[in-house]
Amino acid sequence: MPQSNKNMLDLYSDYLLSSFSYTTATGMSAILDNEISHDKITRFLSDYTYNSKDLWKLVKPVIRKIETEDGVIIFDDTTEEKEYTDENDIIAWHFDHSKGRSVKGINILSGIYHNNNSTIPVAFEIIKKNIAFIDPKTDKRRRKSDKTKNELFREMLLNCIHNRIKFKYTLGDIWFSSKENMEYVLEHNRHFIFAIKKNRLVALTKKEKLKGNFKNIESLKFEKNKAISCYFKGINKEMLITRQVFTNEDGSTG
Repeated sequence: MPQSNKNMLDLYSDYLLSSFSYTTATGMSAILDNEISHDKITRFLSDYTYNSKDLWKLVKPVIRKIETEDGVIIFDDTTEEKEYTDENDIIAWHFDHSKGRSVKGINILSGIYHNNNSTIPVAFEIIKKNIAFIDPKTDKRRRKSDKTKNELFREMLLNCIHNRIKFKYTLGDIWFSSKENMEYVLEHNRHFIFAIKKNRLVALTKKEKLKGNFKNIESLKFEKNKAISCYFKGINKEMLITRQVFTNEDGSTG
């Protein structure tokens, strides 16, 4: 990335972080007393599409200074709502797990490096729903991606390994805890901590696994702050599972 673009990126990022309302090239230019024209800002935003490789080039020197062998990479997605913008490949409908419904906006999958001292983004992918189709159930036009988030997760994880980032664990929520993802992490000599659905099937001993005697996780009895050794159905390696109960702001648990 040219130094001039990096300087502009720093200014634009600061502008976004410090703004409390709509952000525009004209607004940024005004804050800078028109030292940088709004046309120059617009050209900066439109002339080049930044991607995960650009992010890595930017943060690599910082990561090399702070990374540790016991670091973790957290994978999560977020949606920046764009309720009033026309739908396209990037601005599309995505299910928001925090709201329990679909919202229209830009969905971003991020890889965040974390250790005791720092939290820094090291990878990202903007979810593109670039395939249009007609839903046979509703006869309505829909969009879908040519790659699933789980496929992107595995690609991003491999890129982090190829970039020689020091980390021990991969962290992710329920929708990243598929059998394929678990096996992929293990194949690349890393560990994982994933949230899992209570209906996942496990065997408590290797003998029970070989017999095909599995039970769902919901039926297990967990002791506070203790883990249970088990084998997930379809995965050969022994795992540890535990249950954590969170207290909400209203005092309820879940």
